[in-house]
Amino acid sequence: MNAPSCPTQTRLYQDGAVVAEGFPAGEAAAKLDEHPEAVLWLDLEDPDTDDLAAIAGPFHLHPLALEDAVQDHEAPKLQRYPGHMFLNVYALDVDAAGDRLRLSKNEISAFVTERALITVRKSPGDTAPLIGRWDADAGLIAAGGVSFLLYGLLAVVVDGQFAAAQRVDAAVDAIEDTLLEEGGAPRPVRMRGVALRKLVATIRRPVAPMPDLVSQAMRTDGRTVDEQVAPYYTDVEEHARHTVDEVEHLRDRIEGVLQADLAEQGNVLNDITRKLAAWAAVIAVPTALTGFFGQNLPYPGYETTWGFVVSTVVIVACASGLYLYLRRRGWL
Repeated sequence: MNAPSCPTQTRLYQDGAVVAEGFPAGEAAAKLDEHPEAVLWLDLEDPDTDDLAAIAGPFHLHPLALEDAVQDHEAPKLQRYPGHMFLNVYALDVDAAGDRLRLSKNEISAFVTERALITVRKSPGDTAPLIGRWDADAGLIAAGGVSFLLYGLLAVVVDGQFAAAQRVDAAVDAIEDTLLEEGGAPRPVRMRGVALRKLVATIRRPVAPMPDLVSQAMRTDGRTVDEQVAPYYTDVEEHARHTVDEVEHLRDRIEGVLQADLAEQGNVLNDITRKLAAWAAVIAVPTALTGFFGQNLPYPGYETTWGFVVSTVVIVACASGLYLYLRRRGWL
């Protein structure tokens, strides 16, 4: 077997224990021959076509699956080929970048054969959580074999997706009160809300197919996984559905908050328009009565001091009365 040139990790499990690790990827097939009861984990980091071709022969990997494994941005999926399964999933991580959240996606493809789990990571990532998950229940590897290795991969991916959704939920909590304040939120806060809506939509795409993908992974060539491992798959499937529900709730929540903020802005605009109209009415009253600085028609007491006083009192009284009326109605 030719050795891939990309960075690799290897582990060989037998009877629930690691019997070899860190050996060259080119020796993987030979190690399986030396240990007929063992199962293999082979990880390749950002391999090219030649790297995948080096392992394709010994593990009888389908050309179409190899093509999908080397392509970036494939949709989450699980496909069955003669002798193996191929799946594509996304590990997610959300961290803070200033006052905004940043999403990182690590696309992971996997070939699942009878005795090997071959993972293809298309960008650098930490495999410690995956190894830790396997080591925590290593005894089940003896019963479940590759099915248990696949369970560990799916569990780590789903847990990471749920953690990402929770971080976004906390971010929505942080801006929700500001968005719902009277008078509408400041523009920077509103733009953070829009950015969160886009982030939720980005998270939803790799998360939504996961429950069905886990359910399909429980069946290998028409047979369900070992009864000792099956409850673990069921648990991951439930977590995946819970994550989907969480993301859908987040999408509805952030959309509702932004709509409420938009409605509040509309209320403020209506209030301002109403006040302008009310003041225009108050100002129009003395204008309509007199023009004040040049009354065009004679009135009682025209060209006399007492007449001017009466005219002024009438103007002030009418304008004041209209102001008090509009004030009582809440227009001012």
